Amino acid sequence: MMTNQKTIGDIKLLGGHPALDYVNTVDSRGERCGPEFLNSYSDLVTWARRVGLIDDEECAALLSKAAQSPPEAQDSLNEAKEFREALCRIFMSESDESPIAQKDLRLVTDMANWAQSQRTLTDLAGIIEWRYASAEKLNAIAERIGWLAAELLTSRRDRRPVRACQGPNCGWLFLDHSRNGHRRWCSDKTCGSHSRVRKFRAVRSD
Repeated sequence: MMTNQKTIGDIKLLGGHPALDYVNTVDSRGERCGPEFLNSYSDLVTWARRVGLIDDEECAALLSKAAQSPPEAQDSLNEAKEFREALCRIFMSESDESPIAQKDLRLVTDMANWAQSQRTLTDLAGIIEWRYASAEKLNAIAERIGWLAAELLTSRRDRRPVRACQGPNCGWLFLDHSRNGHRRWCSDKTCGSHSRVRKFRAVRSD
């Protein structure tokens, strides 16, 4: 659970995967929802640079294009946030076993396909790897998240499950890499500590 003073530049990255950290750009998904950390297109760019989704040159190019066309940048931000909520619903299905909406899955498919169209195999000193063409479209960030999300979703048989933090007013998503596979909180130092204090006070009041 984050505090209202946090910004997109300093919120903790606790999801264990960029797609989950993207879903966690809302302060709380528990008993209440919000505040929102993606309040401008520049916030989206700042977050993408933090997680290595874009480089410095792409960051500058996207911010310049957004400044030249604020309405288009706002539309791209709105679409990116709608996509974030679709990802949240899909990944939550791993935690609460709720059904997955086909329209959400189609949206991830579309985003991943668009991202794939911008990827080429590149030989770097004998190492072949996928590389993106330089980000030029304002929705390039959401598309790249779509590719990463698709990879995470299709790897479910080979990885730990996605869980939702049980801390009060949190609900952040994370990959459970705990030894026993029963991790309850996004962070033991924050939500875990708050939950233990809350439980202790409840016992004391009885």
